[in-house]
Amino acid sequence: MYESTKSSSLRAGGRPRARARPVGVNRYLQWAGSALVRDLARKFALQNAVQHDGKADVKAVVGRLLATDASLRAKAAEVRAEVEKIVTAVNALTAEAQREELERTAPELLERKKPEVHAGLPDLSGVTGPVVMRLAPFPSGPLHIGNARMVVLNDEYVRRYGGKLILAYDDTIGSEEKFILPEAYDQIREGLDWLGVNVHEVVYKSDRLPLFYEWGERILAAGAAYVCECPSDRLRGLRAKAEPCEHRGRDAADSTERFRAMLRGDYREGQAIVRLKTDMAHANPAFRDRVLFRIAEREHPRVGRKYRVWPLLEFSWAVDDHVLGITHVVRGKDLVMEDAMETAIWDALGVQRRPHFVHHGLLGLADLELSKTELRKAMERGEVTGIDDPRTWTLQSLARRGIAPEAVRTFVKSFGLSLADVTVPAETLFAENRKLIDRVADRYFFVKDPVAVRLDRLPDTASLHLSRHPDDPARGQREVPTGDTVHVSRVDFAAHRGEEVRLKDWCNVILDEAARFTSREVKDVPKIQWVAGGLPATVLMPDGTEARGLGEMALRDARPGQVVQFERFGFARLESVGDAVRAVLAHR
Repeated sequence: MYESTKSSSLRAGGRPRARARPVGVNRYLQWAGSALVRDLARKFALQNAVQHDGKADVKAVVGRLLATDASLRAKAAEVRAEVEKIVTAVNALTAEAQREELERTAPELLERKKPEVHAGLPDLSGVTGPVVMRLAPFPSGPLHIGNARMVVLNDEYVRRYGGKLILAYDDTIGSEEKFILPEAYDQIREGLDWLGVNVHEVVYKSDRLPLFYEWGERILAAGAAYVCECPSDRLRGLRAKAEPCEHRGRDAADSTERFRAMLRGDYREGQAIVRLKTDMAHANPAFRDRVLFRIAEREHPRVGRKYRVWPLLEFSWAVDDHVLGITHVVRGKDLVMEDAMETAIWDALGVQRRPHFVHHGLLGLADLELSKTELRKAMERGEVTGIDDPRTWTLQSLARRGIAPEAVRTFVKSFGLSLADVTVPAETLFAENRKLIDRVADRYFFVKDPVAVRLDRLPDTASLHLSRHPDDPARGQREVPTGDTVHVSRVDFAAHRGEEVRLKDWCNVILDEAARFTSREVKDVPKIQWVAGGLPATVLMPDGTEARGLGEMALRDARPGQVVQFERFGFARLESVGDAVRAVLAHR
């Protein structure tokens, strides 16, 4: 649990719209005292009881608590005693009362119906030849995991049918809150390259303003649009009452001349806009005479102040989806308004060649919120270190963590084109990644927050020869030094001091500062990780903290960029090796 506890949908197509906290926090790691431990234990007991016919298991609840916060292992006996009382009380409730309490206090722990997993993507309708599709990112920041659905679906269909995939930077000037970052153009392309997306053509909306102006005059000349000079508050009021303003009745020639005046600079920002004539009695007030062009006097990072009148999203795409020959537009179902607007513009101009619209539901990761705008603000505040900070969930951060791009593609494709919104835990993505990296990740020892232990009566064993991978002997072995002093994690030392434990793959000892060797045979005792000698090692965690400790000496032979498994700790991508090791945790 590394992400924030609030759940939110990720916008999977178009411009991201969700507000966000890009930095994840595990609320249960903020425990202030035993009262919170008892509260969490009761929730886990309720969950376990609901899952097992009304009878919670003490051992299962204790295990869940210790897995949630390993620091509790030092007080394992106290935790168990408290859990026994809680489980007794929970088991005394009826099954209905258990479920009702869990629904009220921790609904996220209730088992939900798993989202439908599709074997593959359905065929597109209306395919008569090669398809032409487009990606339309707004360059306000890098692509994140929420954008991956839009990217992967378009790329997969172009691969299936052949044709062309166009990367069209949707870089028209938008609101004050969302502005273009010059570096975002390259960041977006970097993310696409990492995902293995084959882009056949690149276009920039900011280069196409003369074309949009030409189409603007066409729709004004057709009498389907008009220049409106209403202040924004009056415009909203009239729209809410379904009443037209006096400017709607202007003739086509008058509106066309006023549009040209907008282009010349005769109007200032906010003094005039171009509106499409739609039904003023439409059931959705937002669809009533929507804006097509507005004045924005801010500087653009590519074209400077060359243009001051900018088309809105729907108009620019009504033009380009036709001019670029787009055959299919795959987008989230939250963008149906854009469909209706493009269709209304085509109807007004008699455009016959139109793309097919294909929709899908929103895909969310539980406990995670994303926004390019919020990411930028977090970077400005110094809350995250950059676009590849693991808390950002950008494609760059996934690459840095060692998430395989094919895992992202498989994750996205598993949900098909269903219109149902789905929210899944991040573990769903990690499970796909684990399938790919488990079979290729070499194994190494790593001990977090090490405590030195002296071994007494140790038999003469200079080193061990262990497999680099337990399922692939052909990968060879690594030499792991032993010695009369080893390091174990402080958590394991506190939890098992005075007990017989097994130093993994080596021997059994009675654990203490001066540990006594007992045997080499494999026993049914706790196994703990250890390192003798070792290299200083730092692992950057998904929540932005660092786990510091020791890694085994064989890590010197590893290479930067390699994904490995630190046994009993997690999968990680090595960033640097040598006299010290630095890595980034992918997941457990």
